[in-house]
Amino acid sequence: MNKSKQLRDSASIVILEADKPTGEQPIALFIIDEHREDYLTLQDAGDPDRGRLAGFFGWLAIAMICLELLLMLYGISESVLIELGITTLLFLVVFLWEVRRPLPLPIVFNRRTREVYIDHDGVLFHASWEGLCAEVDEFQLVGTHLSGMQNASLEIRVWKFEQPDKVLMISLGAPFGKTLRMQKGFWEYLRAYMNNGPWFDEQGHHSESDTFVKSQLSMRPKISNSFMPTRMPIKQVGKEAGDENYISGSDAIKIILKPIFYPMDRIQKLVYSFAKHRSHNLWSRVVIERLKAGGPTTRLVDLEREKSLDI
Repeated sequence: MNKSKQLRDSASIVILEADKPTGEQPIALFIIDEHREDYLTLQDAGDPDRGRLAGFFGWLAIAMICLELLLMLYGISESVLIELGITTLLFLVVFLWEVRRPLPLPIVFNRRTREVYIDHDGVLFHASWEGLCAEVDEFQLVGTHLSGMQNASLEIRVWKFEQPDKVLMISLGAPFGKTLRMQKGFWEYLRAYMNNGPWFDEQGHHSESDTFVKSQLSMRPKISNSFMPTRMPIKQVGKEAGDENYISGSDAIKIILKPIFYPMDRIQKLVYSFAKHRSHNLWSRVVIERLKAGGPTTRLVDLEREKSLDI
């Protein structure tokens, strides 16, 4: 990490280490995809819009079914049935197309083997957690429409599997919109997970309860949670007003439209889940084995050393 640090502006670089606290409270950023007992994954240049097109056609098919039932009451159904068939066919084609296309593989932090896995253009890179360091580079964006926006990147160094002379610096999520303090808090979350996890408290200490972790993960935006964030603030306003007629016109429109489009969000989430499950099998065999609960615990660096001794 020292050589990489010398190549850049040392004044803006902060080095974070796996075995040293940052002094910040653990923060779960929205790039966390899965937090499991054995491993944690981060979205790496993912496809957050995956399933949106299938969700639209699925919602359209549902709307056509409702319209068909309504028109059947008036004895009109022939033309609507044809349109319903076309819409359903389009939905099935788009659904299969989006599910079968692989998603970019995530960055994996494996607690069992205490290492990190990264797939870069189909090539496996890895790093051992012990001795791992991260670089936080804080910078400011300035432009004609920006008076100054503070950002900070968080990067780790990884090595190509079976070719350790090839090295990459990998960013743990986009740096824009993140501050130095936020990146330190996120690194502290990773430290707490790898060193004391899977469950820990607000200080990063081991805990038998998953309360703090779930409270952090609940703040991530979710594809299908579009209705509750609308309903709860309106309900709170009603409690404060103490009036039955507290709902404004804009609130009424939100309450009506959100449930109508809710199926679209649910279908999108379903498509994304299926695509993610299929993409899991794209990992190399050595990684898939180590992501299993009862899989081997030998690190990839240990496999490399064994291979070098056999040569």
